[in-house]
Formats: sequence, C-alpha cells, structure tokens
Amino acid sequence: MYSPWKEKRENAYCEITPAIMSLKEQWEKKNYIDPRLYKEYNVKRGLRNENGRGVLTGLTRVAEIQSYDVDEQEHIIPKEGTLYYRGIDCRDIVAGSESRGRYAFEETAYLLLFGELPNAHQLQDFCVQLASYRTLPSNFFRDVIMKAPSQDLMNTMQRAILTLFCYDDNPNDIGLENVLRQSLQLMSNMPVLAVYAYQAWRYSLPGESLYVHIPRPELSTAENFLRLLREDCSYTELEARTLDVALVLHADHGGGNNSTFTNHVVTSSGTDTYSAISAAMASLKGPRHGGANNKVMDMMADIKLHVKDWADEASVTEYLTQILDKQAFDHSGLIYGLGHAVYTMSDPRCEVFREYVHKLAAEKGRDLELTLYTNVERIGKQLLMERQGKKALATNIDFYSGFVYDMLGLPQELYTPLFAVARISGWAAHRMEELTSGGKLIRPRYECVEAHRGYTAMDDR
Repeated sequence: MYSPWKEKRENAYCEITPAIMSLKEQWEKKNYIDPRLYKEYNVKRGLRNENGRGVLTGLTRVAEIQSYDVDEQEHIIPKEGTLYYRGIDCRDIVAGSESRGRYAFEETAYLLLFGELPNAHQLQDFCVQLASYRTLPSNFFRDVIMKAPSQDLMNTMQRAILTLFCYDDNPNDIGLENVLRQSLQLMSNMPVLAVYAYQAWRYSLPGESLYVHIPRPELSTAENFLRLLREDCSYTELEARTLDVALVLHADHGGGNNSTFTNHVVTSSGTDTYSAISAAMASLKGPRHGGANNKVMDMMADIKLHVKDWADEASVTEYLTQILDKQAFDHSGLIYGLGHAVYTMSDPRCEVFREYVHKLAAEKGRDLELTLYTNVERIGKQLLMERQGKKALATNIDFYSGFVYDMLGLPQELYTPLFAVARISGWAAHRMEELTSGGKLIRPRYECVEAHRGYTAMDDR
C-alpha cells in the first residue's frame, strides 16, 4: 500500500523531489507581483528613494558616512567620502595609532561603544577585560564546533553563538550591564570562533591535520587571529598591522547597512543578545553584503587566466569590455569592487587600505599582481563611467581586501567571518543604542495586492 509518509522517510534529506518541483511550479503561478505596482504604490524598494538615498528610519551617534551633498532640488552632488566613528574620521584613528606604535582595533571598539577615545589606563583595562573573555567554555570546541563542520563558516559561527546562549546563566536579561557583558564576551569570542570553525572544517578534509592554538591574552585581536590560524603561530609586524587596519575599517558603517539594520530590527523586539548577533551574522553572510570580496577574487582569478600580459593595458581593456558585455566571467556584466551603494567619488576605507596593499605586495613579492589590480581599477572605472554617464565612481574597499587577505595567507572561507570579527563591535554599539533610544518595535508596512475572494469547499476545488 502506497504511503507518502514512508516515501518521505526514505528520501535523501537534501534531495529535490518531483513533489518539491511541482510545489515550486504552483508557488510561481500565484506569487508574481507586477513590478509596475511598486511605482503605483510608491514603494521604497530596498528602503531607498528614487534618487538612491536611503529612507531615514532612525538616528544614531555611533557612525556617519558622508559621501555626497544634496541640493534644493534633491539632486545628489558627488564628493569625496568620509567615514566617522563617533564624529572622528576613521583615517585619523588609523594614523594616530600607527604613529604611536599601537594596534587600533581595540581602541576603535572602545570608541564605538562608549563614545570617547580611551586614555592609556582605560585602554589597558579594556584589553584586559577582552582577554579575560577570549577563551571559550570548557569542551566547547569539541562538543559544538567539531560537530557537523561546514565549509560555510558563517553558519558554523552562528550555531556556536546561539549555543553560547545555553552557557549563559542570565541569557535573556536585556539590562545594559548584562548586554554589555555579553557583547564584550562575543567580541572576544568571535575571532576564536572564526578560526576554530575553519580548523574544524579543514580537519574534515582527507589527509588534513588538526592544530588548535590557545589565544594569548597580551596580544591584540589581529595578532591572535594570525597566531591561531597559522601552524607555527608566526606573523610579521606588517602582517598584523595590515589586518588590524582592516578590522578598524570594517568595524562599523552607520546604522543603515543591511546587517546593522537587521540588528536594530531584531533588537527592537526585545530579544536576547545571542539571537540579535546571530541575525546580523545571517545578513552579513549574504553575497550582496559581506561576500563581495569573494566575488572580486573569483573575477580576478578569471582575469589572470585570460589576460596573459597583466601589464598590457590593451589586453586588460579588451577583457574588461567582454565582462561588461556579458561575454566573459559570470556573464553578469559587472566589474566587482568598482562602485558603491553609498560612496560616490571615493570610499575612504579603500584610500586608507591602498597604502597597506602596496606595502604588503612589496613584502610578499607580488608587485606584478598589484599592477594588474591597479590596471583593472583604473581601466574598469573609466569604462563604467563612460557607459553609465558618470563623472566619478568609487572603488570599494572590497576590491582590494580579498587581495590583502590572500597575501596574508588567509583562506577564502575566512573572508566573510573576518568581516564579522570586525563588525561585531559596531553591532554591539548599535544594539545598546537601540535598547536605550529606540523605544519602538520596528514594524514597516507592506501593502497586500491580492484580490479578495471567497472560500471554496474541498469538493468544488
């Protein structure tokens, strides 16, 4: 006798069955929305106005992006981009710490959370506090991270963050002192979770060994990340400083970026810190948000394969034209890493990073690859501006960050997790701001465009 329940049990867990395909076709028949309706109802798709500016949904003191001016007719006037952390230019933070021989990420995290740059005593106490939280609970690596390792490290990290809820004696308390304690613990845990998730997945591959190092309390976040990742625990001063600058530049990007806004939305419901941070992680994982540098790396690998002379501008121009004409690479017509949703003339993070790209390329003997990157950037921007009729176009930090991580020997699986290691400092600051200043459940409106109809009895369907 036929039993659909028995058939369901015997099917492979991940198999797309004919029944699923039939249901998918049924869904497509009844779920199309005419794009013209969005204009008719004046829907701000992507929470953006027609001129591309984001819809104002909140206020923040944590970070600010300045990338254009707006005239009386609401026209956008491009200008050089600036990123402020608590009113301080991020470029000054990097330069100030480097001139004094300090790593900057920890004082950046302090600034984002507490609104002021720490003095020497405050910074030392803050670093000691972070170091005390760096170690995971006993057997957590064995019992949680080693279970069902995945190449998608973001999912492994989300699972670990949600499981840390179970190790917290007071997980649902959203009082500020408890949320601050949880936030600092997660900030300290995040680099360890990222590297351990990678080591667990790598160990699952045939012939690979497992090595797990313990964080050292006196080291910075950037130093510990490199130490935990590498078998011999070694790194150069330039490597650690370059990674530290990357963490600073990715620490926050205002309240409107997708993962931070997700954090605001989920926090407004009154949920716990672990759920809010996990939700932000889910957003960051998306290739439209945190995975852009992976796309750049894939594109550059394709260009390296098809352009024989990387210094030949004519050859680079010819292949980039093929990419724009959807005849090469992924046929999307996009040159990844060029252009930005907010910045118009320049991405200040990229301008800061550029100096370290050149230094690291010289140290690693990869100047020829750097030549290819600079040619693709310059020629690609020129081609895009001609086609789009623009006078300026910003190079996204993602254009160079993947190249930097590759020179640091970081596996591509860790690129987006590293973004999360930096951005959790901003998420924590925005979560605490939402808890104290938000005051309302974030609940936008959707208009239903389905026609009303009556119920049909089973025998008449």
